[in-house]
Amino acid sequence: MSTKLYRTSRKARGEAIESFKKKIDSKRTASDKMADWLTASFGTVFFLGANAVFFLVWLVLNTHLIPALEPFDPFPFGFLTMIVSLEAIFLAIIVLISQNRETRVAELREEIELYINTYAESEITKLIYLQTLLLKRNGIDVSSDPEVQKMMESLEPDKIEKELEKQLDV
Repeated sequence: MSTKLYRTSRKARGEAIESFKKKIDSKRTASDKMADWLTASFGTVFFLGANAVFFLVWLVLNTHLIPALEPFDPFPFGFLTMIVSLEAIFLAIIVLISQNRETRVAELREEIELYINTYAESEITKLIYLQTLLLKRNGIDVSSDPEVQKMMESLEPDKIEKELEKQLDV
């Protein structure tokens, strides 16, 4: 019975995570969708191969390897350099747009995870407290156990935040 309950809750959690992703994706702007599509398209082996073929053809056409063709962009390939520079600029901007959106999603996930972890910690602390009460009723004294006493202390987010800030300053 409890295994079935656990499986159901795991399934529900999986659906909640999936719906969270769908919800975030549905709020993307048109420019976010376009940037994601472009990033996915340009981040492929096909795009790498297409670029390699394009540059190879360009070089063959502009280095007199085919005597019947007159080069339209002779060495040092100024026009090709401009095209490559513009491509690099646009690719970098597109990737940054997608990364910024992914960063915003990751930050939101971190906030949710922090909330859930803080809530779970308070529940676990309460369970430890209740268990020590049961032990005490059965004649088992754990009040001298420093680990149990430490586990029963409540979480102090401000103290943790100050400690983290101190570590980051170093």
